[in-house]
Amino acid sequence: MGELAYCTVGSNDLPRAKAFYDALLCVVGLAPLFEHPSGGRVYGRDGAFSFAVLGPFDGLPASSGNGSMVAFRFDSRSEVEAFHDCAIALGGLSEGGPDARGPGWYFAYCRDLDGNKLCAYCVKP
Repeated sequence: MGELAYCTVGSNDLPRAKAFYDALLCVVGLAPLFEHPSGGRVYGRDGAFSFAVLGPFDGLPASSGNGSMVAFRFDSRSEVEAFHDCAIALGGLSEGGPDARGPGWYFAYCRDLDGNKLCAYCVKP
């Protein structure tokens, strides 16, 4: 059976995007693993990669996908809040601050510097 292995987002300003993600992804325990040939950076944990910010392969400008989103799962509401707060402090935009979205569901949404939508959530009864 397959499973989700990794996700990528594009950027038109890779130095700025890498600085944003270097600071934000440490909140979820991801660290830079290596530089990507596009000028981007690949992030992961324990030698396995799970996220990357890249220059698009086709050489066309990067754009955020309407309806596309990358979600990060946390164990507590305070971790969700810390991720959202960090993204906003780094210049990201809130798309819905931390709040209960259903029974035991706690979610927060933001956009990175290129408009890519990110989600932080935890589900606790």
